[in-house]
Amino acid sequence: MAGTDEDAVAAADDALYVLTAVLLTPAKFPSVLGDDYPEACAALGLPPLADGYGLVLGQDGDGARWTVVVDDVSLVAVAVASWDCGMEYDLSPDERTVVAALPGWPLAVAVAAPGVPAPHDPGPESADQPALCPPDTTVWGPAQRRLGADEIAMQWAQWREQIDDAEFPAASGGPDGGEGADGDMPPGGLSQGGAGTASTSPDAGASAAEGAGDAGAPARADDAPVSGHGGVRRVLAEARSYVDTPPPLGRVRSSFAPGDARTLRADGPGWSLVARTDDIAFILLDEEPGEVLPVGRGPALPGLLEALDKMAVRPS
Repeated sequence: MAGTDEDAVAAADDALYVLTAVLLTPAKFPSVLGDDYPEACAALGLPPLADGYGLVLGQDGDGARWTVVVDDVSLVAVAVASWDCGMEYDLSPDERTVVAALPGWPLAVAVAAPGVPAPHDPGPESADQPALCPPDTTVWGPAQRRLGADEIAMQWAQWREQIDDAEFPAASGGPDGGEGADGDMPPGGLSQGGAGTASTSPDAGASAAEGAGDAGAPARADDAPVSGHGGVRRVLAEARSYVDTPPPLGRVRSSFAPGDARTLRADGPGWSLVARTDDIAFILLDEEPGEVLPVGRGPALPGLLEALDKMAVRPS
């Protein structure tokens, strides 16, 4: 994900050695920053422009952390795609595209520029605002919950193989998620590091924030039964409300999946949902630290996912 040693852009009256870059657009933004695109922009003090931004993270000659915001989204998108494919790309945005140079990094970065001091926040003489810092992902909360959902989306096959469709209760309830309907879960949970209910680990979420390394080992089944979860029914009801009353931009996002399916990511107050339009869904809740709750396809979930996909924002 890193650029070459020569990558540099003008920022904060010094050369910025580029380490990585991410997109900040309605369809693709660091979810650790917020439930939706306007919230993510607000975390950086930026207006939610329709075309979005590119965030270039690096160090100046003194080793200080800087985040350079540019409006050349296409350039950053090409750089990120190249790095994801293992190719080198010299990311050097034109100074005229620079919107702001923000002290600090809003995301964790696992690499550092060679030949300069270790990464540190700029001193007060160089910055006129507090330095950005990544949200704390060592304890469960909104940022960790969203990162967990991102991990499931990226590692869908590994998570999905832990669920046996035969274990979902037979559908006998109505569309509101009663017993046997959408919202019921198989008696086996998912666990990454302990017995009991389904869980993701803080380490897995942190690796997703850093954008590097393995996103975590696949979960294993345990014997803790969970079914008819009230929180799941609440999330499904709130997600349905998005279809009638569109939420803030970027709160529902649709991305590529194998075949004719799409991967859906939706967030709301205290919850995150990840699903495949041709399959099941997983839900994470703020009030259920570390738990991942599988949602059976049931009679209503397919229609809900189709409706969400139609109103979701998609990468251009």
